[in-house]
Amino acid sequence: MSLITSVAAASETVHVVNELPFPAPVFGAITLTIFVVLGFVTFSFRDVANRHSDKAEAYAREHGSETH
Repeated sequence: MSLITSVAAASETVHVVNELPFPAPVFGAITLTIFVVLGFVTFSFRDVANRHSDKAEAYAREHGSETH
């Protein structure tokens, strides 16, 4: 089969188009929402190490570590 015949045969094939389940911008909105939710989850863990600073200091005193 020559190159021209291959190109002609390929151009005659039927192209199948799979429609998206919803418009393309909705994918971006879903992704943005997921990142915002994950950001809030991450933000909720701020300052967790300092909640029990008295316990951390007691542990450091007992085990000879220096606190900064």
